[in-house]
Amino acid sequence: MPAEHFKLQEEFGSSLAFCDFDVKFCDPFHNLTPTNALEAHQFTDSFIGALPAVDAHHEIPCQELSAEEATLRITQKGLIEPVLAVISKKLAGPILETELVELLGYEDLDLLQAVIAHQPAIQKNLMGAVMSTTERTEERRPMPGTTITVTSESAKLAEKQRKKEMKANPAYKNQMDWLEKMAEKAEREDEKEYDQKTLFQKSGEGLGVTSPLPPGAIRREGKGYDEVYIPPVKAEVPKGEKRIPISDFDDWAQLAFQNVTHLNRVQSKVYHMAYKSNENMLICAPTGAGKTMIALMTVLNLIGQHLQGGIIRKDEFKIVYVAPMKALAAEMADNFKKRLEPYNLRVNEWTGDIQLTKREITETNVFVTTPEKWDAVTRKAPDDSLAKLLKLLIIDEVHLLHEDRGSVIEIIVARTLRQVESTQAMIRIIGLSATLPNFKDVATFLGVNHQRGMFVFDQSYRPVPLGQLFIGIKETSRDKKERAYTEACLDKCLISLRQDYQIMVFVHSRKATVKTAQMLMELARQRGHLELFQPTKVETWARKALDKSQNRELKEIFESGFGCHHAGMLRTDRVLCEKLFRAGQIRVLVCTATLAWGVNLPAHTVIIKGTDVYNANKGGFMDLGILDVQQIFGRAGRPQYEDSGEGIIITAHDKVEKYIRLLTHATPIESRFTESLADHLNSEIVLGTVSDIREAVRWLGYTYLYVRMRANPLHYGMTWQALADDPLLGGKREQLVRSAAETLDKNMMVRFDENTGLMQYTELGRIASHLYIKNETIELFNEKLTETMIDQQAMALLAECHEFDNLQTRDDEIHELEEMEKQSVIPVVTGGAEDRCKKVNILLQGLISQAKINSFSLVSDTNFVSQSAGRLCRALFEISLQRNWAGNVLTFLKYCISIERRSWFFNHPLRQFNALPEEILRKMELRKVSMNRLQDLDSMEIGKLITNMRYGPLIKQLALQFPTFSLEASCQPITRQILRVKLSIEATFEWSDGLHGGGQPFWIFVEDTDSQTLHHHESFLLTKKSVQKGEIQEINFTIPLSDPVPSQYMIRVVSEKFFGAEEMVPLSFQHLILPLTHPPYTELLPLHPLPTTALNSHEFMKLYRFSHFNPVQTQVFHHLYHTDMNALVGAPTGSGKTITAEFALLRVFALYPGQKVIYIAPLKALVKERLEDWKGRFEKRLGYTVVELTGDAQPDIALLNSADILCTTPEKWDGISRNWQNRSYVRDVALIILDEIHLLGGDRGPILEVIVSRMRYIGWHMNRTIRLVGLSTALSNARDLADWMGIESRGLYNFRPSVRPVPVEVHIAGFPGKHYCPRMATMNKPAYNAIMQHSPAKPVLIFVSSRRQTRLTALDVINYLAADQREKHFVRMMPADLEVVLDRVSDQHLRHTLEFGIGLHHAGICKEDKDIVEKLFLHRQIQVLVATSTLAWGVNLPAHMVVVKGTEFYDGKTKQYVDYPITDVLQMMGRAGRPQFDKDAKAVVLVHEPKKGFYKKFLYDPFPVESSLHNDLHEHINAEIVAGTISKRQDAVDYLTWTYLFRRILQNPTYYGVENITHESITIFLSRLVEQVLRDLQATGCIEDASTDELVPTTIGRIASYYYLSHQSASMYERDIGEDTDMPTLLKLLSDAEEYTELPVRHNEDKLNAELARDVPWPVDARNIDDPHVKANLLFQAHFSRCRLPISDYITDTKSVLDNAIRIIQAMVDITANNGFLETSLKCMTVMQMVMQGRWHHDNTLLQLPNILPQHLPQLAAQGITSLPQFLHLNRRKAHQLIADLFPGKDDESLFEIMGEVFEAANHFPRVDVRLTTEVEYPEEEEGEAQEGE
Repeated sequence: MPAEHFKLQEEFGSSLAFCDFDVKFCDPFHNLTPTNALEAHQFTDSFIGALPAVDAHHEIPCQELSAEEATLRITQKGLIEPVLAVISKKLAGPILETELVELLGYEDLDLLQAVIAHQPAIQKNLMGAVMSTTERTEERRPMPGTTITVTSESAKLAEKQRKKEMKANPAYKNQMDWLEKMAEKAEREDEKEYDQKTLFQKSGEGLGVTSPLPPGAIRREGKGYDEVYIPPVKAEVPKGEKRIPISDFDDWAQLAFQNVTHLNRVQSKVYHMAYKSNENMLICAPTGAGKTMIALMTVLNLIGQHLQGGIIRKDEFKIVYVAPMKALAAEMADNFKKRLEPYNLRVNEWTGDIQLTKREITETNVFVTTPEKWDAVTRKAPDDSLAKLLKLLIIDEVHLLHEDRGSVIEIIVARTLRQVESTQAMIRIIGLSATLPNFKDVATFLGVNHQRGMFVFDQSYRPVPLGQLFIGIKETSRDKKERAYTEACLDKCLISLRQDYQIMVFVHSRKATVKTAQMLMELARQRGHLELFQPTKVETWARKALDKSQNRELKEIFESGFGCHHAGMLRTDRVLCEKLFRAGQIRVLVCTATLAWGVNLPAHTVIIKGTDVYNANKGGFMDLGILDVQQIFGRAGRPQYEDSGEGIIITAHDKVEKYIRLLTHATPIESRFTESLADHLNSEIVLGTVSDIREAVRWLGYTYLYVRMRANPLHYGMTWQALADDPLLGGKREQLVRSAAETLDKNMMVRFDENTGLMQYTELGRIASHLYIKNETIELFNEKLTETMIDQQAMALLAECHEFDNLQTRDDEIHELEEMEKQSVIPVVTGGAEDRCKKVNILLQGLISQAKINSFSLVSDTNFVSQSAGRLCRALFEISLQRNWAGNVLTFLKYCISIERRSWFFNHPLRQFNALPEEILRKMELRKVSMNRLQDLDSMEIGKLITNMRYGPLIKQLALQFPTFSLEASCQPITRQILRVKLSIEATFEWSDGLHGGGQPFWIFVEDTDSQTLHHHESFLLTKKSVQKGEIQEINFTIPLSDPVPSQYMIRVVSEKFFGAEEMVPLSFQHLILPLTHPPYTELLPLHPLPTTALNSHEFMKLYRFSHFNPVQTQVFHHLYHTDMNALVGAPTGSGKTITAEFALLRVFALYPGQKVIYIAPLKALVKERLEDWKGRFEKRLGYTVVELTGDAQPDIALLNSADILCTTPEKWDGISRNWQNRSYVRDVALIILDEIHLLGGDRGPILEVIVSRMRYIGWHMNRTIRLVGLSTALSNARDLADWMGIESRGLYNFRPSVRPVPVEVHIAGFPGKHYCPRMATMNKPAYNAIMQHSPAKPVLIFVSSRRQTRLTALDVINYLAADQREKHFVRMMPADLEVVLDRVSDQHLRHTLEFGIGLHHAGICKEDKDIVEKLFLHRQIQVLVATSTLAWGVNLPAHMVVVKGTEFYDGKTKQYVDYPITDVLQMMGRAGRPQFDKDAKAVVLVHEPKKGFYKKFLYDPFPVESSLHNDLHEHINAEIVAGTISKRQDAVDYLTWTYLFRRILQNPTYYGVENITHESITIFLSRLVEQVLRDLQATGCIEDASTDELVPTTIGRIASYYYLSHQSASMYERDIGEDTDMPTLLKLLSDAEEYTELPVRHNEDKLNAELARDVPWPVDARNIDDPHVKANLLFQAHFSRCRLPISDYITDTKSVLDNAIRIIQAMVDITANNGFLETSLKCMTVMQMVMQGRWHHDNTLLQLPNILPQHLPQLAAQGITSLPQFLHLNRRKAHQLIADLFPGKDDESLFEIMGEVFEAANHFPRVDVRLTTEVEYPEEEEGEAQEGE
């Protein structure tokens, strides 16, 4: 067999089979003779070149042998006993194969196959051969195996375990005992022969190396050290091997390869897979082999996929490059920036030191990050844009899997693979690594196809062959060892310098760089070799550049040809050293390892001086990692200058073997995942990807741990038999995750139910996950964190955290630590100087105090402490926040800021700016100059105060930029236990982008007077825009009120970024009047259900499909059906309230024919629902006319007069009833049904309030009763509402919220997280789990807050279905029927979700699609419906289960998320339960964690309904003045006494700002309220002089009232419209109407507005692109231009804008006409036409016809038709022919349809024949004069 086929089994793993390939293996020993090939193989671990591995089940085309032939071959080889021992074990195929490979090697593949195939027969034959063999007396030379391994401790244990299992089998006991003796004999003989061949001595004087080395290795002994030299591996390039030219790439891709003509050998071999496929890849190659360029090829492949028309769609993809070190991340970021610059792709480093803003994250295409950072980013609720756009994940140095950080790589890969599986998104994973022994396992873990995507290259592929020299220092004493290190280093330097090579010497501390250079200089001087270090000539530019440097030590060593380089140097000095080294001006550069990672600066020779590296994580000196050694050796050799390089490592004598073994005989890398399994499991639970044991077990299957457990079970505490019994390790995985879950449960991070396996994270778990806190530390916090901790205790607790467990105190540090302790601000009392906690405490205080530290190890430890202290402190802050511990919250927040700012919180606040000298700061602290005083003083006064005029202006500037603000607070009692607080925050500082960034976060705390308990907390962001505009931030929240009522609470506002930026304001309760308690609910009586026969009308009975009324309807029946008295029915949603109102309606039909019934509902959806229901029953069956009056329907007067039932909204009825004296259909009303009257306290409440007051006034005026029936949910103050509506006690029915036909079981779950969208994402998995647990087969409604959330929620649920392999679980119809339905659906998102049985329902879906969805859900053909909250009000679609996903919605007016009213949540929950199907129902309410307790307490104890009329009184007073109802001031006050506002002032005066409830106080309040309103109306020109007692409306006031226009809008038009106002200005004024103030501008719609602004002709104010009025303007222009709107929300918004536009423009016309502006009035009418037709005024009028498009106009013009009137005057025949010519190719049916639409529209165009006749009349006297003249 050719030498190319020698390979180590170690490299492949146990399940790999081999055969003869046609591909040449790239083995460095391919030119050896067959005689020495085997010997060479025994001493090398060099592997094959770029050949993908073969699958385990690939057939081996070898010669077939019989059992007898195989036995003979084994006997001839003398391997009877070992082979018999192996095949007797009855091992599984792959394991047996592994054992046999170790014995038979790869040269006898046919024998290997035969042994496996004929195992029983061969075993029988060999047993006979064994007995005869043992009788022979001749010596036998043992046959060595074809592979040589270094046995580790774990391997020894594994071998012992195997023997133990074997011996336990009685059938083989005797035989195995004998075989074991034979094996030991063979092993002794093997060792005897091996001793003669080993290259090393085993005596005490030698290196003690027992591992084999490659051929050619040389051992030399020196005076103070021994050395081993391994020559470079040189391989000839096989004939025919070609390197790929860059010209083979696409033209656009070649831009990334500037100054490169060809790929190297490695890159060429992977070219097709990397650049032309999307498969995952694993590339194992030596450092310097060009792996980075391979990564670049994969990036270019992805770019090519998103290249369309020469434009890269950058918004469609993200790339993440994970590098193991920050220095390497920085280098790779710079590299990619340069390479990708031609494509204008943005590359950003994203590590712990560099934070990116949301905007930067959005704009970045390539992120270069570290494993920990990417884990931290992805373990939080995923940012949709980042997670969904990730297309390529590149992991560099993936062999880190076996190190401490390996578990982080495992978790991010597992997370990515699960994302790919669950979302079916394409995310390519690329692994880059040094040569791995068990690369196949790593490839399996990465999801790499073994036959196509796996590439492994040996050292011969290194661009510059590397010779390796290992030097072992024999000295043991510290001083002598240091000198020996230096002497050995100097010896090697001299050898290289004599050959004119440059050298890099790597040391392991910054201080050691200069020290080593100086020692080498001194030693060389002593030996007389210093001239070798000096360059031949020092260039002038080098001298000048060095003279500018301030680094004295660098100048000193440069004179002798040395340089130094480390991270502590100034960047300019580092760059200078790099430049000097490249230019040859520095011969020897002494540097730290960061140079190897961060800067591509090669040299011929690199020397690692010492391998003891201080590791702060471990708290001591550790051996230099093999990763660092490989990276440093990778800098050896300059491809453009030399053909070889040399790597030298100088280490202790006993460590040489380790580094030789690691560099030449790699051992399989194992997983370290179990060490941090609990923490990673917690992160997945918090993320929402794991919610029970089953999912956790499945998640563990994606890890490298799972791969290695199956390959090497003994290493993980399992037996081979256990693996055979459970090949997928389900039991082992469950055991691991259960143990981890129990640990998390014990630490209160997770709630784990051992019976069901369910796991739900707690706030502690979320904090630990998001802040990267160990579970052991959380356990410590649970034990030792108390309610009140002083500074000393807080520091001690921080110091005890387990993140610092590995820190140790060394003897040489004790003195300096004691000195630092003396400078400590907070006393340190724990332990002695050597105590770990005490050391951490001292270092943490030193960190904050910016203490100067001399010891290198202490500097390193301090940096390590700084990395964790901030996170730990933040965790303590959040835990205290969760527990409402006010004192701790403030303490730990201050510590967070102090650690971040490196300054104590009690220092002067200006220390945080790092802009002033220490002397100035001390003066201010000495004089106790406060920030307020600095802000009041001018710069001259400040200069005098600090006796330094120079810094006065700077201090003044900083003082003005320091965050300061003023606070105002007021409170309103809602109930006796709840207060609503209104907090006003006004910023009083100057914004600086450098200091404040895009926004400043603040915390609001409400605490009791002794600062022990927090009653409320929330964060808010102060934005640059609000500060610069001087806007006052108004924040409303509710807080609990204890009993007895305290004297006051304190409201504290604290900056999260600056200490000292804090303000407090007291919230006094001295004059607080709490509302009265409310009477109890109406008890539901145990009455027998009333039959429908009680209606006493057969026609009425037929209206109902049931025979008996429910208990609520039965109890109210008599009052509503047999009396005319007003009534209020308060009952939960779903209890049949609408039918109770129908009782009163039917009474009107029966007793008062000809009179009208008005149904008023606050939402158009409710009106439409009721309209459809009543039209089907009352109109079709009984013949009564039902008419709709909303913004969508405007019936004429005749229809209104003839209507029996009018369904309308409050606004419409308010507008109509204002002029009730002139409208008979208003006066003919007998009954008003007010649905959902509890919304009186909402935004539209004032209108409802005015309607009721007006109708009562109308009835009083006409001396007859207009009956009022109110329908509501259960109310807490129903009595007040009833008194206002004139309802007696017997007419008030206010049932408990629990009174429902179908009982509902409610589950409330809290979810933490500050940000809304990520929090909503975390709710999706629990929502899915709730469906599967509570309603797996029954209908489910999921309510969300926005249209976008409907889509995102449905898609996530689909992903979870796919992950559970239940894709069609929610589909309840046949596939053929589903296809028919999908063909009818127009919305693409809805079509997609319906395939999985999930419907969408929101305002952005067209009516046809809504009807389809409602029908499917109603008929149970789909199981889940995801809808916005409007569905709860508008469509009666009950379900077995309701999920309320989030109780907040985005308020476009305030631009923030606000809570739903409790009534809205109850309305949604009310959809749970179908009386005809269910005996019970479920409701799951998912809320923000801080509000969980609130909803538990008040969900069934709703707030009382309060009036908001006093905030919206102007339009109503104006309307009543115009109507004549109010003509004097006293009339206005009297009018208010009819309102609900007046009733509530009496009950809850403090809420409305009334000091007490005396008659005098209330009169003063109402009078002041009226006076203010009248002054405002006069100011806006709606009434005449308000100083008189008479109130007279103006024309503007009449117009505002008639057109239902805001008085502010009317005033603006009167003021701003002139006789020469142009069209763009008129459109702007139309858009600026107050009516459009609440037009929603949602998240990121400012960007959509900006894009839309570029597409419309008239400019808008780009500075206020997020203003609702600007958006309205854009929507108008888009409507005229018929632009395609960016999202469906804009379609609904446009409809809303157009609904209001007609009446506003009509008002504009009347106002301009009243002012005599004819031209402007005509322009306003033109705007009206534009709105009605959706066309610009300059568009051709023919375009108003349907189907006529701009491309048809030239053809019409050719026929002489250029305007609409010309077309209308055509005869029918010619018009038909003209239309037919416009649409050639249309079939007759389509052409007929087009013609019908065109002519129907043409017939509806108004045609007015105008004739003008003028008559001139002369005055009689003039006529007389004329006659006289005649």
